[in-house]
Amino acid sequence: MMYSFAKVALEDLNEAGVYYGAQSEGLGTQFLIEVGMALGRILEAPERWREIEGRVRKYRMSRFPYGIFHKIAVGNAVEIVAVFDLRRRPGGWNERR
Repeated sequence: MMYSFAKVALEDLNEAGVYYGAQSEGLGTQFLIEVGMALGRILEAPERWREIEGRVRKYRMSRFPYGIFHKIAVGNAVEIVAVFDLRRRPGGWNERR
């Protein structure tokens, strides 16, 4: 299954990777590895996670306090719409789209 990132989701991902990389050596890489594993799970069964708004679903990462918000786009591709810090204001992921 194919996937793509919305521009804001890529910005989220880069920002989080830089932040964690500055906190501890290798932590940014560990964050990106967990994102990659999460993407694999999402692509296996993108409808497994509950819809939170419209067709958007939220995958909660286990080690880091982030959610990966995704929806099934045209042609059954998965679009990642946000990689959002869940400690922020609820619903804030959607304000930036």
